[in-house]
Amino acid sequence: MILGIVCEFDPLHNGHARLLAHARALGADTVVCAMSGNFTQRGSFAALSKTARAEMAVRCGADLVLELPTPWAMAPAETFAQGGVQLLHAAGADTLLFGSECGDAAALHRLAEALDSPAFAAALSTAPDTGATFAARRQRAAAALLDNSTAALLESPNNTLAVEYIRALRRTGSAMTPVTLRRTGAAHDGAPEGDTASASHLRRLLRQGAADTACAYMPPATAAVLRRELAAGRVTDETLCQRAVLSRVRTMTAADWRGYDPGGEGLCNRMYQASRTACTVEELLAAAKTRRYPLSRLRRMVLSAYLCLPPAPPRLPYLRVLAATAAGRSHLRALRDAGAPVLTKPADVAALGDEAAALLALESRCTDLYVLARPDLSQAAPGQDYRTVPLML
Repeated sequence: MILGIVCEFDPLHNGHARLLAHARALGADTVVCAMSGNFTQRGSFAALSKTARAEMAVRCGADLVLELPTPWAMAPAETFAQGGVQLLHAAGADTLLFGSECGDAAALHRLAEALDSPAFAAALSTAPDTGATFAARRQRAAAALLDNSTAALLESPNNTLAVEYIRALRRTGSAMTPVTLRRTGAAHDGAPEGDTASASHLRRLLRQGAADTACAYMPPATAAVLRRELAAGRVTDETLCQRAVLSRVRTMTAADWRGYDPGGEGLCNRMYQASRTACTVEELLAAAKTRRYPLSRLRRMVLSAYLCLPPAPPRLPYLRVLAATAAGRSHLRALRDAGAPVLTKPADVAALGDEAAALLALESRCTDLYVLARPDLSQAAPGQDYRTVPLML
């Protein structure tokens, strides 16, 4: 069994370790992770670099870590899931494992089928516009087709991603078998329970300087990586890039913002007006926020502008390796033999075509801007994406 997991691991904690252990319990011979690069789906700088997080993964049970490039990694749930599924499908995975709050695969499948149905599209388009978020309107439309309790599963973030993974499998025609593991312990953004804390709670502890407390909720191998990165000045503090972000948005016109407002709902005008008065990124977000727009959407919009990030292309032009074990390297050889566009050395990207070279150049630019959030600027040299090679255990 080649089992795939879409992940961020920012940082990799005990709950993630249980997911990786469950992959082995299912009988996985090789565990392949499609992991976000240096920016995340919530619209933030990753606390730890993609190379550090990839190392955490292979030291904690993964065999192969492939990069989910930024245009997919820092996108709404549907695009994030689509990119992850495409990547794992191309990597030869036959099983897709993901966590969910409900652990009810049948209910998640019913929701995915409902959201893909013409009846759902009709219900969503005819629903009265009350100023609610898209997520709330979508849940109401789903309830009209199914029932309130099933539709209410969409209130939980991991359930929502799980539904999008299933929808992505349907769209791509992938034969991967979806398997869900019920999330236990600390809730997303909730307080710790036992030896489990959410990644958002751990990042909060890191911002507060409580690294030892954070490490108590992590496997020893990943805690060691975190401590090393902290000592080296490589754990990011995105407030260090605040002036750079503001300098970018202050040069933008309302028309410039329109390129980052795919919904065409007038959010571009709110962002432009907010950028005329805000003195901090938080002020910018607070001025633009309404009940209709979730904060994660605004954060992605601001960071996309900072990075000059284009929309995700239709397909992934390469499988970029971040880390691998011996089993992972064996799987890579099989992928290469089958003609997959595996990229281990950045210098070899030209052989994969112009589309691949352009995407790697974009990733390099994103990393160049990401490292500016490191406390130690001696760790912020540009061009790191072209010099870094995968970790091979």
